[in-house]
Amino acid sequence: MAAFDPWDPAFLADPYPAYAELRAHGRVQYFEPTNQWLVPHHADVSALLRDRRLGRTYQHRFTHEDFGRTAPPAAHEPFHTLNDHGMLDLEPPDHTRIRRLVSKAFTPRTVEQLRPYVTRLAGELVDRLVAEGGGDLLTDVAEPLPVAVIAEMLGIPEADRAPLRPWSADICGMYELNPREDVAARAVRASVEFSDYLRELIAERRKNPGDDLISGLIAAHDEGDRLTEQEMISTCVLLLNAGHEATVNATVNGWWALFRNPDQLAELRADHSLVPRAVEELMRYDTPLQLFERWVLDEIEIDGTTIPRGAEIALLFGSANHDPATFPNPERLDLTRMDNPHISFSAGIHYCIGAPLARIELAASMTALLEKAPTLSLAQEPQRKPNFVIRGLEGLSVEVM
Repeated sequence: MAAFDPWDPAFLADPYPAYAELRAHGRVQYFEPTNQWLVPHHADVSALLRDRRLGRTYQHRFTHEDFGRTAPPAAHEPFHTLNDHGMLDLEPPDHTRIRRLVSKAFTPRTVEQLRPYVTRLAGELVDRLVAEGGGDLLTDVAEPLPVAVIAEMLGIPEADRAPLRPWSADICGMYELNPREDVAARAVRASVEFSDYLRELIAERRKNPGDDLISGLIAAHDEGDRLTEQEMISTCVLLLNAGHEATVNATVNGWWALFRNPDQLAELRADHSLVPRAVEELMRYDTPLQLFERWVLDEIEIDGTTIPRGAEIALLFGSANHDPATFPNPERLDLTRMDNPHISFSAGIHYCIGAPLARIELAASMTALLEKAPTLSLAQEPQRKPNFVIRGLEGLSVEVM
């Protein structure tokens, strides 16, 4: 257990050996620093994501007191109001109602119609990178692509998009384990500013609806589908945050992995048809979301250990994606891997609604870089962000010779 230390820079640099130790130790272990039960095996993580005895929230059934929990500090209220009304942190029936409305924007047909726009934008971003002879893959390609796509879907004007990524990053800081008070303060401030902006935008769309998701949600509400303004704001923020964080980090984590595995990069450069499988394997190999939490709503048992109601379970996605019981030779990056049931997009009712779009974005940027920057190389060793739950890099400096 000593190796699992989500605040240790050595662990953050490479958590996968510690996960192997956790898996060898058993199917579930209590971790006192965060008061959580760690679940490291793929079969258990996959099953528990679908287990309705667990929930992303407990407040649809219990008060904080009933559940043996303390209410969040009053100073954090703006963050929790924003977070707790998004479908990721709701359970049925509210989750079902909101997801049904939002899913209309993420049907296979709708998402496929975005492919030409995503492909063109990825190409333009890479063209600029090549013209400059290189740059920061994070800020020049990985960030602007998904930010622009989801902002376009929501109908956020281009002139208003600059604060979206900083707001998103500050809010997501609260998803780390035991976040510091300064991190919480930034998340609260971003929650207030982001919410205020969206409230004004929603008011504008009520007067002048457009062909965008916010206008669609307003129309659905007017037609009788119940969606409060807070739910609408929280849903927009969730889509922006999820669209930014996962795709951005998957892009830079993926290219950093390719640079560290030149044989695989050479194989990919020789055969671009490997891109779809490469996207899946890179998301498995260095998972952008390492941990997903669940509350125990009704007592469960894992391998003879009883987990009581009121406990919190930490489902270790990064460990599950390296479980040798599911993935042969999991520590090897293998872009030809055929059977790849990674859980980087979660599972069950909270399966990532934007997964098809994320796959298109990741494939588009990878293809553009392979085609337009065939000599892309690492300019300097990157720094890992000091985060555990959301795994990414501070930047990825590259050059094109």
